[in-house]
Amino acid sequence: MSEANRGVRGALPPHRAGGGAARAVHAEWTKLRTLPSTIWLLAALAGITVAAGAAVTGAVDVSHCPSPAGCREDTPRLALSGVRLAQVAAVALGVLAVGGEYATGTITATFAAVPRRGTVLAAKAAVVAAAVAAAGSAGVLASLAAGRGILPGNGFTAANGYPPLSPLDGSTARAAAGTVLYLVLVALLALGVGTVVREQAAAITAVLALLWIVPVITRLVGDPRWQERLEKIAPMPAGLAVQATRDLDRLPIGPWPGLGVLACYAAVALLAGGVLLAVRDA
Repeated sequence: MSEANRGVRGALPPHRAGGGAARAVHAEWTKLRTLPSTIWLLAALAGITVAAGAAVTGAVDVSHCPSPAGCREDTPRLALSGVRLAQVAAVALGVLAVGGEYATGTITATFAAVPRRGTVLAAKAAVVAAAVAAAGSAGVLASLAAGRGILPGNGFTAANGYPPLSPLDGSTARAAAGTVLYLVLVALLALGVGTVVREQAAAITAVLALLWIVPVITRLVGDPRWQERLEKIAPMPAGLAVQATRDLDRLPIGPWPGLGVLACYAAVALLAGGVLLAVRDA
């Protein structure tokens, strides 16, 4: 039995159609958690966030700076850098939440149980967001803990102007919470694109291209003014501005406005997916 077929066990039976949003959310949660790939993707999301962040943090020390205090290294952002790689798992989970049902045709059973397409998509978005938020929070907190242990050995000490990382510190708390929100928004973007495209491999490729190729193109642009403009509208650079805790005035876009840019991408993708669900799959 395929993953998607096992997952459809959580769909509401036909006699409960229109049974409400709460039942739809429960059904989508049952489907998502019974897919074997879900636990692996969530574990990868948390684990890669920690492992990649620790690897990057461990590779940076004060020896390349004129003085330890002169490094001006953004240590919270450094510790949380693993999210750039870990977001691949969030993308895969977002696409899987809808693409698997289209691949096997079990989406028909879902729509038979919950005829309101908007309710189905909203329920999927809720369970994906909750799952990614839980795994992302675990990964972010563990990354800060790892950074707290690694950074002093590399010269980033309180005496040199780098206080120990703490999720209770104002700017670090914002970077940590913003990173979790970033992962949630990436997953919702993937859910929206997956709903539009319906084919899993194509949807994952499209989202990763949007996240990664735009920054590459930005670096190839010779005009600094256009580089800055592109960084303001590119989903990954803009969204990850929320991790910055130093020199905020030098950023192309502020932390929360940057996350707002990514939120707009996710909202547009979900809106397009909702419209197509109502029109194409009616």
